Parts: sequence; structure tokens; C-alpha cells
Amino acid sequence: MGRINDVFYSDIYITQDKEVFVPDPKTESGLQLIEPEDFTDFFDLLEKTYRGKSSYTMIYEGYFFRVERTNSMYGPIYCMRKMPKKVPDLVSLGYPPALINYLSTLGQASGLILLGGATGSGKTTTISSLLKEYLIRNGGFAYTIEDPFEMPLDGEYKAVNGSIGLCKQTQPVDDNWGASLRSALRSRPRYIFVGEIRTPDAASECLRAATSGHLVLSTIHANNVTDALDAMVKHASAGEMSEELAFDLLSRGILGVIHQSLVGIGQKRPVVQYLFANPNTTTGDQTRNIVKTGKLNLATTIEMQMTRMMQGRPLFEIGDSRINK
Repeated sequence: MGRINDVFYSDIYITQDKEVFVPDPKTESGLQLIEPEDFTDFFDLLEKTYRGKSSYTMIYEGYFFRVERTNSMYGPIYCMRKMPKKVPDLVSLGYPPALINYLSTLGQASGLILLGGATGSGKTTTISSLLKEYLIRNGGFAYTIEDPFEMPLDGEYKAVNGSIGLCKQTQPVDDNWGASLRSALRSRPRYIFVGEIRTPDAASECLRAATSGHLVLSTIHANNVTDALDAMVKHASAGEMSEELAFDLLSRGILGVIHQSLVGIGQKRPVVQYLFANPNTTTGDQTRNIVKTGKLNLATTIEMQMTRMMQGRPLFEIGDSRINK
């Protein structure tokens, strides 16, 4: 067969016997064995890039590979996700057009946009595409904190408004997400991108940043929209922040939460559920009021918003007409 990047796949598995498996495009979850002609070069770089951390990023022929290295009883095994050479445009991801249009308007708002889903559900691709959309539309400085790096976001962007967007990708120092986020704030970014909420410090500092005039984007493991909000509070309150304060900050800072899953065989498509809060925080808002109580009975609100969006109606009757479109 050809070279390893000639094969269409998202995930790749290498066993301790140096056998290479990728998903079988003809099945829902099966694998197939491949024998790429450049495997020796690929594997040599894989081991050379390893620096003692189980999670890391490797760049091979222009592609980012997110690597998980695990020691099995017979030796190290590798599980990798191949990322696109370029961050996809938001419109190419298969989201409903009305949802894309609404998300695109939020680049000038402040607050937290949280994307939930299971492992392998495309969360990172979607949230990276959204950040790219904001940089191209509005320009401004974006600061990412990721471990490992996943999508190639770093660089300059020519914005359609004539200005420039700039994104700098960083890693947390000594795995200290809280300190890294506090450092990011001193850089005065317009956008803060946190690769994944997985520590109390990351959750609590994201909540604080979302209530201080920044647009914060992040992902979280969750089964649905409500679960994503609940997981955010649980992470934050597992540290020094009280649950009551976490709910209060979340109610004031939340801008939108989306849950995404992928369905289909081969070329998968996203299935989404979503909930938004009014970007105009000077008006009353049902979502914020419910979140503040800590009793996340949001099913009716979610259904109502999704219906209104599918019908082309504004999500909020009161507020900034530019945002409501």
C-alpha cells in the first residue's frame, strides 16, 4: 500500500508488535490492518518525539497527531488521532445552517462557550473551527492552553473587517492549568481557548475569565447539555471554589453549551443539542436564572430554543437585535 498519510482514517493504533490498525470504513466500529510503506520513518519519529509524558503531539508530513502512549504487559502501545492539516471551516462540519449563523455572531460577545461530548466525538475540531471563524471575522488576539496541542491554530489571520487575528498556542507549565490561565489573562487576549476542562483549577479560572469580558471556549466530557453544565460545576467545586459560587459564576458567564455526537459509517455527521443564554446580560434570561439555582431542569428550555432556531425565529425576544439574528 501507499504511505501512512495516504490512507483515510482519523484514528490509528500501533501494537507492541508494530502492527498498524485503522478504523474499517465499512463497519461501525471495526478495524483493519494496514502496512504503510513509510512505517519505519513514522514509528522512529513517534518514539523520538516521546519525552516521558503519555500524552503528546507529533507532526508528521504536515499532519498533527495527538498521541497516547500506554505500557501494556507486553510493551508500549500507541493510540493516535490524526488531525487535519488545516483547521476546517465551520460551515464544512455539517452543523445546521441556522446554528452556524448564530454561533458566528457570538464572536463579539463575552462569556463561556462549552462543547460537550464523548471521546472521539469531534469536540476539538468543532471548537477549533469556531475559534478560527472568530479570528477571520473579527481579528483579535487568541491564547490557547492545550496539552497536548491538537489543531494547527497558531499564526496570523487576515480578518474580513480589515484587521488581523493572532493566535498563540501554549501548554500549561508543569501541568498547572490554573496558573497558565492566570498568565493568559495578563496577556489581554480577546479569546481564551482551553483544550479541555479536566482539573478544578482549569474549571474555576475559566468561570472567572468568562465573567471578566473575555470569550472563553473549551470542551468537556459529557453525555448531554445538562451533564456538561453539571460537570463544569463539579470540576470547579472539587477545588477551593464552593458549589454555590461555581453555579453563580456559571450563570453569569455561560454564553452557550453544545453537546455533539457523531453518527454514521465512514464519513460521520454530527448530531447536536444546544442551549444558549442571552448575550445581553442586562436583561432577564431564563437560562441564567435556572443555572443560578443549581437545579438544572433545562429540558423544556433546550427544546424551545432548538425549535425556535429551526423555525428561524430569534432565541430571545428582548436584547441586542444583532445577536438575536
